[in-house]
Amino acid sequence: MPIANAKTTLVAVMAVTLIGTAGIALPYPVLAPLFLDGPENDLTRFMDMPPKLLLGIVLALFPLGLLLGSSVVGALSDQYGRRRTLVLTLVLAAAGYALSALALSWNNFLLFAVARFVTGLCEGNIAIARAMAADLHPVIDRTRALSLAMACAYAGWLLGPLSGGYLAVNGPEAVFWAGALAVITCAVLAQLLMPSDVMPTDSPAKSEGRTLMHLVRSQNSLTLWREPAIRALALFNLLFCLGVNAFYEFYPFWLVEKFAYQSHQIAWNTVIVTGVMIATSVLAIPALKRRYGAEPVVFSGAAGLGILLLLLPFSSAHGAAGLFALMGVGIATVNGFFPAIMSERFEHYGQGRVMGLLTANFCLTSTLIALLGSGLALLGSEWTLILGGLLCLAGAGWFAMLHRAPDDWPTKADAR
Repeated sequence: MPIANAKTTLVAVMAVTLIGTAGIALPYPVLAPLFLDGPENDLTRFMDMPPKLLLGIVLALFPLGLLLGSSVVGALSDQYGRRRTLVLTLVLAAAGYALSALALSWNNFLLFAVARFVTGLCEGNIAIARAMAADLHPVIDRTRALSLAMACAYAGWLLGPLSGGYLAVNGPEAVFWAGALAVITCAVLAQLLMPSDVMPTDSPAKSEGRTLMHLVRSQNSLTLWREPAIRALALFNLLFCLGVNAFYEFYPFWLVEKFAYQSHQIAWNTVIVTGVMIATSVLAIPALKRRYGAEPVVFSGAAGLGILLLLLPFSSAHGAAGLFALMGVGIATVNGFFPAIMSERFEHYGQGRVMGLLTANFCLTSTLIALLGSGLALLGSEWTLILGGLLCLAGAGWFAMLHRAPDDWPTKADAR
């Protein structure tokens, strides 16, 4: 069912996505220098564990929370309404950022780890913003709405690390207090600008008399893995996200280890890749769709990103900047088209659940690569980047196999 005032709703979704993602990304350029080059205290040397492993644990807990949260809140928004669910989780996420700041002030690693997990749990609301963008179809083209929302997410990944890198001069606590402020602002915007009860009237999750726990068990996004058609495409998404997260989470490792970069230098490299991602999403996605179609672009983006990740460990500082720009093109093209493919083919499951599955996949792979990559990083951070490249190439190969299947394979596999 089309949403009234679709353009206003899209602007609200874009604003919330921008500010919310910026809050998530604020700590990223801070954590690697804090644990690798920071002072030795109870936070960075907890139980005499290697700092790289402690950082890996922290990096893993936040996306683990995102995984659990996104698998539930997207589906719950199908049942209880997008705005209501979004505002509540944003307020709770702001409390998580505040708790993180306090944990840093007290040099309490356990409290910091718990706070990062709780914050991630609530930040699973990213799936709701994607679902709202998909709900705007056919008033606003689904691919266009989702690509604009993704452009704002990229802008958040640009603004967040850049702000975090410079706020870190006031201490890491200041970065997390800024995150709390950003997310509270996001909650206010959602309450004021987003329409209430934005959800499809025929949502499969909408059923009177179901308890909350029953809905969590039966309608969470992870149950979609049982469907053969969804599982086939979700496997590509899983492999691709593993490769992307190997890059996202460990290029700061690599920049610190190889070039001794500081927080603000890491932030400026992030500016390069995210700037290209924004430009590609806003300017190139519609033209690419008209000229080539979605599937060929998805394959090319995944394969190209894999090759670039394999080349990155052998580049110079200036060469890395150029590779970062090209990787931004690959990431943006896949993320611009693949969610629209999933939304169009499987919308009868509920947009919240489908977008929640993609977000959950991203979070699951972030957790897995944080744990595996931190172990590989003990041998050298370049090995995690190489692993990421191989995973992207594996995903591209799998997608090519699916693309050669009959055009109606999702319908056949999903027959009831």
